[in-house]
Amino acid sequence: MENTIETVYRLENPEKNIIKFATGTQLRYEDVIKDVFGVACINDLHMMLQYNKSFQTSICNSYGISEKKITLDKIIRIASKSDMLTLKQHLIYEKSHNDVQDEDAHPAENTDHVNRPFDTIIKLQEGIYQWDDSNYSYNAVTNGA
Repeated sequence: MENTIETVYRLENPEKNIIKFATGTQLRYEDVIKDVFGVACINDLHMMLQYNKSFQTSICNSYGISEKKITLDKIIRIASKSDMLTLKQHLIYEKSHNDVQDEDAHPAENTDHVNRPFDTIIKLQEGIYQWDDSNYSYNAVTNGA
């Protein structure tokens, strides 16, 4: 087993209003690209960026940019700490929404509880982060003695 730190990526398809997070391994071995963009691989995304007019327009509208400024990093980039906080809020909302619909559900003791979405240690734009079970989020790993 490798001891590598997974990088978490943020994928966005503004045309279909989809935002998804995935690790580098998931991007390589799962159908995440297909689920978000409807194409088989990242190479096909380059073609979409170049030739799919409605996709181009949705990116321009989403980011307030011209077609000349469209780049792959607008739709796939390394996630940030802010992105992880947004994901946490989304997971909390989903959990509370599902609990309300579940007739057998008992009142949650802690509505902020979310299951760890990725590995214990991940890499984001700002550096390395480690999962903290006490507050159900990733905290920066600080270098020091």
